[in-house]
Amino acid sequence: MTKRPPETFDPEIVATLRKVLDIAVEQIAEANRTPATKAKMAETIVREAAEGVTDAGDLLSSAVRAGEIPAA
Repeated sequence: MTKRPPETFDPEIVATLRKVLDIAVEQIAEANRTPATKAKMAETIVREAAEGVTDAGDLLSSAVRAGEIPAA
């Protein structure tokens, strides 16, 4: 496994990612809105952003898909 240095995001990007998460959480079933599921969704957003995904719609879609199945 290759280790990469941690990605850094400027405050503006962090604010955008947070907004995407907030919107995504509103789009999943209320029963799934647990801290663990929100964390899973946030992880999905950050991972994809670190891989170069910059479109908020794409990040939103991925986060909603991740939140459709509650985290354990």
